[in-house]
Amino acid sequence: MEKPKIKSLEEILFINELTIPKYQRPYKWSAKNVNQLLNDILLHSDKIAYRLGTLVVHHDLKGNELNVVDGQQRLLTLSLIAYELLQTEIAPKLKRFTVENLSISNVKIDNEVSINNLKRNQAIIKSRIKEFTRDTILFFFEKCEFVYIKLTDISEAFQFFDSQNTRGKDLEPHDLLKAYHLRKMVGNTEEEKIQCVTKWEEVSDELHTVFDHYLYKVRQWCKGRSGLHFNKNKIGVFKGISVEDTNNYNFVQPYRISHYFTEKYNNDIYRKIDLSQRDYPFQIDMVMLDGKRFFEYVHYYANLIHKIQNIYNEKRFNASILKNVPDKEHVAHKILELLRTYHGRNRTGDLYVKNIFDCCILYYLDKFGTHKLEEAIVKFFHWSFAPRLEKRAVKEVTADNHGKAYNGYFRTIREAVHTNDIIHKSLDLVNYVGKDKAVKNLESIVGMFIELNAIRTNG
Repeated sequence: MEKPKIKSLEEILFINELTIPKYQRPYKWSAKNVNQLLNDILLHSDKIAYRLGTLVVHHDLKGNELNVVDGQQRLLTLSLIAYELLQTEIAPKLKRFTVENLSISNVKIDNEVSINNLKRNQAIIKSRIKEFTRDTILFFFEKCEFVYIKLTDISEAFQFFDSQNTRGKDLEPHDLLKAYHLRKMVGNTEEEKIQCVTKWEEVSDELHTVFDHYLYKVRQWCKGRSGLHFNKNKIGVFKGISVEDTNNYNFVQPYRISHYFTEKYNNDIYRKIDLSQRDYPFQIDMVMLDGKRFFEYVHYYANLIHKIQNIYNEKRFNASILKNVPDKEHVAHKILELLRTYHGRNRTGDLYVKNIFDCCILYYLDKFGTHKLEEAIVKFFHWSFAPRLEKRAVKEVTADNHGKAYNGYFRTIREAVHTNDIIHKSLDLVNYVGKDKAVKNLESIVGMFIELNAIRTNG
């Protein structure tokens, strides 16, 4: 690692070797971010200098490229500002600054999300460029500066990225996990890294929901722990072991065997004939495998969660997880139709208990597949929606306490070795707070509990 340097935008924006590697997240700066940056630059233009933050690059000695590891979002925005400034009438008089030499001119961006956001933000910048004078243009290039850090070891680069952003406020927890697990792929090829990032980007718009509403909650609740507020301080839940570690711990052996068997199967020459591929045998509550398997894990469960969400979007429930269930009049189908249509379904408290219900289905499918799924759905509905009928208001902490309860379904599923352990679990009758005005639009939910003989009314 070279000693950090202070570099002006003039020194940074005209580095022809500067590139945005494919493992970077899409460009997602909002209009608010762009306007705030423009305001800050104009506000500080009377200062001796204005520090914009830290730019971390990895010097790829093989390709002689400078890959941006940290600072991509701000750098791309500043490049757009520079491009528009160089189109003004003032620019030709500032001969050492030319559009042709801008690094952004050589950067290839093919992500559709990035392209759309760049176009939108460029239009915003173009509309405000008249606010810059000759002096502020010079200030922008000469006095706006970064702490510039160049690293030659990719592992060190990701380590730096991880530690910097864990202390910052810029990135989402899943962005930090992406950096951490990419850093763990030091032994993988560039092609494998690109494949992992491609899988990640396929579900990038869903990652907040995937982590916050499903994976984090299930992994916590099944251990009797709180599933509230997944943030950067809790990303350790998704860090684990490396199967390539030389420590030969006994508990690692099953994971190592599964890992190398999956690799051998998928890379066998016969796969070129039968075109078959096997997923790693993931379990949602498993010890996390660092690196490549983490990205596959997230992609695998994002797709499964998507299928569960589709249950409510398709009339008569033709989603793939229920396609082999013949009895369309089974009470489970009535429950799913009810949850799709009842009047109070979009209230905050109702969404909390429905999230518990959906997490139960996810955990069950993950462990037992569709075997006796309809019977399990009935039990999950009874248990998950009990707080909705028993309490005047269901708050987030209410749902969290229900999810992590010692005698709750998440612990039951975790310890179950047969579907009967779940289906035959004894549940208490629900005490309905019937006439309380704080709980309304629940008539159809109450009706379903009555049909299930699962309710004890107060009247």
